[in-house]
Amino acid sequence: MKESYFPQWRLRQSTNDGQGPVIATDERLPWPQTIAMGLQHVVAMFGATVLAPLLMGFDPNLAIFMSGIGTLLFFVFVGGRVPSYLGSSFAFIGLVIMVSGYGGQGPNANMGVALGGIIACGAVYTLIGLLVSAVGTNWIEKLMPPVVTGAVVAVIGLNLAPIAVKGVMGNNFDAWMALLTILCVGGVAVFTRGMAQRLLILIGLMLAYVFYAVLTNGMGLGKPIDFTSVANAAWFGVPHFVSPVFRADAMALLAPVAVILAAENLGHIKAVSAMTGQNLDRYMGRAFVGDGVATMLSGSVGGTGVTTYAENIGVMAVTKIYSTLVFVVAAVVALVLGFSPKFGAVIQTIPGAVLGGVSIVVFGLIAVAGARIWVENKVDFANNRNLIVAAVTLVLGAGDFTLKLGQFALGGIGTATFGAILLHALLSMRKDASA
Repeated sequence: MKESYFPQWRLRQSTNDGQGPVIATDERLPWPQTIAMGLQHVVAMFGATVLAPLLMGFDPNLAIFMSGIGTLLFFVFVGGRVPSYLGSSFAFIGLVIMVSGYGGQGPNANMGVALGGIIACGAVYTLIGLLVSAVGTNWIEKLMPPVVTGAVVAVIGLNLAPIAVKGVMGNNFDAWMALLTILCVGGVAVFTRGMAQRLLILIGLMLAYVFYAVLTNGMGLGKPIDFTSVANAAWFGVPHFVSPVFRADAMALLAPVAVILAAENLGHIKAVSAMTGQNLDRYMGRAFVGDGVATMLSGSVGGTGVTTYAENIGVMAVTKIYSTLVFVVAAVVALVLGFSPKFGAVIQTIPGAVLGGVSIVVFGLIAVAGARIWVENKVDFANNRNLIVAAVTLVLGAGDFTLKLGQFALGGIGTATFGAILLHALLSMRKDASA
């Protein structure tokens, strides 16, 4: 009997018999519990999905809306077989800021140029997905082994570090407020447990927001938060769409991010496969295509590039509920939030000092995530090839090493990414070198 495109989700109660997942991908909870789980996944993705557009000067309301659209698209492309949520990708931040010349405060006036690049990235990502569907994923793993992937991920965080620090050095109060924000996030990370700990960025930001309001609006120590826009905003309205601008240099610079997204998605699907006990490799190509198409669609209307979210994978690991229908609920909730200008106005009131403090933590976590890839994959730095690839990549990216080819300039992250891939390939020509 031929397998149907979508699963026939079997109803099960949430009972843990100690044998594998409580609810498998092709099963479902009763609808009240499914809706509750969907809301939990919205909360899990919320902090990062909103933070990324704010750091790039994009509309967070639209980013949330397009994350819902993207998740539904992904669900359709994989036939409801792979449980994942698509949220704003942090891999784009540095390059978007670079190509658009964003100053770090308010809306990005040159957003269209970045959107053209995001669409180019989505197109390349889609082509990678089609290739994977035809020949498998071995070539990606060979092109970007853990030593390369870890270095590239670390570089993204290190390259962004100066932007985060400069953003909070406008005055003494903002600098101290950024440090207080870091303490809030750190406190939540260390002194809480369970879901609160998994939402460390969101809860830490909320605590810092309250402290800022007390110190400024209450005690007059700094620039107060202006809630006028919140009061004037409508409860419901259509998101504000932005048209892309296709410029060759920006497209060439952002397109290679597709390789990072593919490596990231590959790791996520491998993790979900391990948790569920199901081999999801056969859906890898379709997952890449779904993510690529979602990124193109998001960029075409003013949204961020999207990717599968580790935060939501973490929720699945804790709850052992892998039903893909949960992510349909989460996507629908995101769509509803996207239609609320008042929700967007509240987000826009987040003070720059608080956002800057969170940025320092987030960019640092990105850098450390690269080192974590090395540790988890037991990369051997006694091997000179690995040592040289990692060392050169980190300095190229952190130092923002830029190569100019005529009118085209390849910035630090791009140089580091291509440099890591090419350097590893060249140094691997010695066949007896260990990986």
